[in-house]
Amino acid sequence: MALSLRRREAPRGRYTPNLWPVWLVAPAALALALLLGWGIYQYAHDYFAQAAADQKPPKPVNVNDVLKATVTALTLVGAVLAGLYAYRKQLLSEGDAHRADASQLADRYTTAAEQLGHDQAAVRLAGVYALARLADDWEEQRQVCIDVLCAYLRIPYQPDPTQADHKAGEREVRWTIIRVIRSHLLDPTEPTTWCTYTLDFTDATFDGGDLSHGLFLGTVDFGGAQFSGGTFRFSGADFSDGTVDFDSADFSGGTVDFRGADFSGGTVHFRGATFTGGTVDFSGATFTDGTVRFDGAEFSGGTVNFRDAEFSGDAVDFTIAEFSDGTVNFSGATFSGGTFRFDGATFSGGTVHFRDAEFCGGTVDFSRATFSDGTVNFSGATFSGGTFRFDGAMFSDGVVAFAGATFSGSTVDFSGATFFNGTVNFNSATFSGGTVNFRGARNPGGMVVFSDAAYRGTVFSWGPFPVPPGA
Repeated sequence: MALSLRRREAPRGRYTPNLWPVWLVAPAALALALLLGWGIYQYAHDYFAQAAADQKPPKPVNVNDVLKATVTALTLVGAVLAGLYAYRKQLLSEGDAHRADASQLADRYTTAAEQLGHDQAAVRLAGVYALARLADDWEEQRQVCIDVLCAYLRIPYQPDPTQADHKAGEREVRWTIIRVIRSHLLDPTEPTTWCTYTLDFTDATFDGGDLSHGLFLGTVDFGGAQFSGGTFRFSGADFSDGTVDFDSADFSGGTVDFRGADFSGGTVHFRGATFTGGTVDFSGATFTDGTVRFDGAEFSGGTVNFRDAEFSGDAVDFTIAEFSDGTVNFSGATFSGGTFRFDGATFSGGTVHFRDAEFCGGTVDFSRATFSDGTVNFSGATFSGGTFRFDGAMFSDGVVAFAGATFSGSTVDFSGATFFNGTVNFNSATFSGGTVNFRGARNPGGMVVFSDAAYRGTVFSWGPFPVPPGA
């Protein structure tokens, strides 16, 4: 008996209604209709009986009136039930349509996936466009389609055509995927935009491509990606209000262009990234109002350019980063507000330029940093209105130049720093207002030069250094 009352299991499917069997619903509906009719008749009879009794002299109940009222009420109920039945038919029809659409979309997905796995590049290209079009048409599974395209880029790839494992036409397929992704990142108001979706490029290999001017509002993961050879453009891209991860990425060979990119209002990670060979260009980029982390990154070989970049807001972190060989250029960059951490960083070999950079407000921390070999150039830099920590830093070998730098209205702390076997040059530097502290510093054999420096209202603690003329 319990089995007979159990609702019939509907066929599996997202849009399949779960319906009662007809042989159970029909008798139940008939019984309910009779019960409802009887109830309405009794209510109407009582109502008319009371009305007749209130008349003087009292009159008998008019059965015809009772029947008319009952029929009218039942007609209204029937109309409501007919409307519900029509609505049920509409749901069934829509369910059929949805099932047909879902089936068609699923078939298209299967076909596109098979094309992506084909041996011939032309067929794989067709699969790329088919999957992109499917993502536009199938909003519910759009992320899945995007994931498949990103997963294709994560497949091991040999860009060198002379190698045995190089696949003919593969570069064009991969660049086409990148172009398709970029075309969906340009306008966030488009109904088919991908700006807010997750893009997973972990461990992918890129030997060229263009995501310039793209807007990334979701989670973008380039962790462990390799940028080798060719030119990859992120110029003018907007990585804001989201999470962008380049942790452990390898930038080697070729050119990676971040010029004018906006990293603001979110979290940007380059932790443990390696910048070797080639050129990585962040000139004019903006890092504001969020967390930017280059801690543990390695800058060696090639050129990394932060010229005229703007760093401001919450925190910019280059803790224990290593700057060795090649050229890293912060010339003309602006560091304002917030906290900028270079503590524990190593500057060895090559050239690191902070020439004409502006450090204003907030805290700039080079404590315990090591400046050895090569050249670190702060010439013409401005340090104003904040706290600048070089305490515990080690200046050894090579040249660290503050020539022509301006220290004004701020606290500059070299306490506990060590100067030996190299040259630290403050020639023509200007110290005005604020405090400069060399207390506890050591100068066992290096050369610290203050030739032609100007001192205006600054409180000095010279530590081991003789007071220069005019100080």
